[in-house]
Amino acid sequence: MSVIVAGKLYVDPEGRGRFVEEHRVIVEAARSHPGCLDLSISPGPVEPGRVKNFEHWESQEALGAFRTVAPRPSVSVDINDDQVLKHEISHTGPPFG
Repeated sequence: MSVIVAGKLYVDPEGRGRFVEEHRVIVEAARSHPGCLDLSISPGPVEPGRVKNFEHWESQEALGAFRTVAPRPSVSVDINDDQVLKHEISHTGPPFG
């Protein structure tokens, strides 16, 4: 069963670019880790302080294995609010049709 971790975070708008850049090390490490299908931490295009988080893993085991070795960013920007959830996916198919 694949796992998706997705949602939004809110940081100070002036620090959003720095927040995203400081998480680059996690994105790069995850994308090369076994079982990671995709991972992105990116600025939201409409709200100035919004950051989008998206992770797609082959399994909970793959996600857990990465979390034990994941690098830690040198984050200097506080998260003001987060709305990120983990979803366990039992079926996947094309979105249209």
